[in-house]
This record gives sequence, structure tokens and C-alpha cells, in this order.
Amino acid sequence: QMTYKCVFSDIDGTLLNSNHQISERTKNKIQELYQSDIPFVLVSARMPKGMSYFLDELKKGRTPNPDLMCNKYIKFDVFIKEARKLGADYIATGHYARTNNSKLLRGLDQNKDQSYFLAQLTPNQLKDVLFPVGELTKVEVRKIALENNLYTAKKKDSTGICFIGERHYQEFISNYLKPNPGDIVDVETKEVIGRHTGLMNYTIGQRRNVGIAGNDKKHFVCGKDVEKNILYVSFGEDNEYLYSDACLIEQVNLISPTAPTFCTAKFRYRGQDHPVSVEYLDDNQALVRYHGKAKSVTPGQACVLYLGEQCIGSGIIKEVYKNNQKLWYL
Repeated sequence: QMTYKCVFSDIDGTLLNSNHQISERTKNKIQELYQSDIPFVLVSARMPKGMSYFLDELKKGRTPNPDLMCNKYIKFDVFIKEARKLGADYIATGHYARTNNSKLLRGLDQNKDQSYFLAQLTPNQLKDVLFPVGELTKVEVRKIALENNLYTAKKKDSTGICFIGERHYQEFISNYLKPNPGDIVDVETKEVIGRHTGLMNYTIGQRRNVGIAGNDKKHFVCGKDVEKNILYVSFGEDNEYLYSDACLIEQVNLISPTAPTFCTAKFRYRGQDHPVSVEYLDDNQALVRYHGKAKSVTPGQACVLYLGEQCIGSGIIKEVYKNNQKLWYL
């Protein structure tokens, strides 16, 4: 028998909605805790420079991944400190991941594995962490929730950015960044073929809602020029402009005590593993070369490194290359 006290931490926009009321997501979590008869403490936390980081990245034409920073600065920092104040020996989260002697491992359910979002953590942040669902599949977790009559047993999986919560992405961003429409350009012909609603509303590899009316060909966002306010698109799923063979990463964080030069990498959540070689550079940077081209590698996203089941660390993609040349359109 173990006695638990729950520290319930939430961040910026998900604790309160746009009317400064407790959000529906937060109400659901609180209801589940009451239903389970677990005493809890509600903590409102803000990520240091969280919004400014997010908006600065968008202004640069990059696609930020704030979930990694939320985990680094909130769930595995503020949350742990609050738990320590209550005398907790461990913290537990619902991430689909595993640990073994401070090593971070993929979750058993490969379809739900969330080690990607934990790859900016340090070994010290992981040493007293429990991942109860990491050894289970999502199907097994839902079965347990149903057997215990938990409120969220049939709730659909959550998606989206942590601090935007239930709000519409473009509406939320427009409160902070003024939309700046511009030309959509065919990267091969340099022809203007449409208008975009603002570069911050698009990501590399995107193919839906790009803004090219009356064109049935499959088209994908392949680049951005922030200075000229141009959105570049390419046609066809295997267009050469979607592919690269190397990237420069910054803010390199190694969870593993070793720095392997050969491993695999994911360039986005749910992306495939690519065999890579890693050259560690000064200023906390590294050059990652893929053995075989990768599609839609995106500045601002995380490049997460793995040795088999072990997540050894990550970096943020700064520049993307092909044939030793930086991609001019990205």
C-alpha cells in the first residue's frame, strides 16, 4: 500500500481559458482527482520566457516545439520543486516513456512513445521520475481507466501546443503577431501561384490549407523567405526540394554520459528513425548527417538522437543542408 499526494501543475493558457476562467481541460483533470479520492494541490506555473521564445521562433520563420521546453522548465522543474516542498520522494507523469538508472528509454507502445518530447531533460531531472504508463500500451491504459471508472477513460487523445490549450491556433497567434500576407511561389519555376496569410501559419512539409486555389496537384510547403515574405511550395510527394542530407543543430543536450558518433535520429514526433553520423562542434552545436535523405527537416524542430531503445539526447535544428550546401529556400 502506498499513499500518494498529487501536485497538479498546469501552464499559462491551459489552466485558464481566454475569459480567465478555469479551462475545460483543467476541470476534467480536477474532476478525475476528486473522483479518485486523491488529495491534490493546484499549482499555476509560467514557463520562463516561454511565449517570447515561441513568438521569436515564429518571427524567424522557424517552427518551434514548445512542448520540449514545457517539460524542461515546468513539468520537470517547477513541478518537481513543488513536489519536494510536500516531501515527495518521486514524481510520476503520464508520458509514454521509460527510465532505467536515469537512462531515458522509448515507451513500450511505439505508436505513443513520447521520449521525443523529453529529450531536452538532464539525467538529474529524470532520476526520481516514474512513468507508470511507459510499460503499457494505450489500449491497456484505457482498459485500466475503464475498470476504475475514470472520467477520462473514453476521452480522445489530446493534441496541440501545451500553453495554447483549447484555443484556435491562428486566432491565438494573431493576438501577438500581426498577420502579414505575402506571395506563394513555386520553388522550381519561381512563379507566384497564390497568397499566404502569414508565414507563421505554415510549417515545412505542410500540404493542407496552403492557399493554392484550383490546383489539384499535390503540393507541399518546402521553404520560407522571411525577408521577402515568400512561402515556397513544391509539387509532388518526392520532389527533391523536400529532401536534405544534413542539418546543423544547436542547444545540444546529452542525457547519455557518452556522445556516440553513429546512432539514429528523429526529426519530428512520429517521424521515422534515420541512421546518422554526428560531429560535435563548439558552442553546443553538432552537425548531423543522414545516411540517406530525409524529408521535410524543419528549422526550430528537435532532432532527437537514439541508440536502439535509449534516447541519448537532442538539439534544435538550426540549418538544413544538401550536398554540403545550405538550402537557400529554407
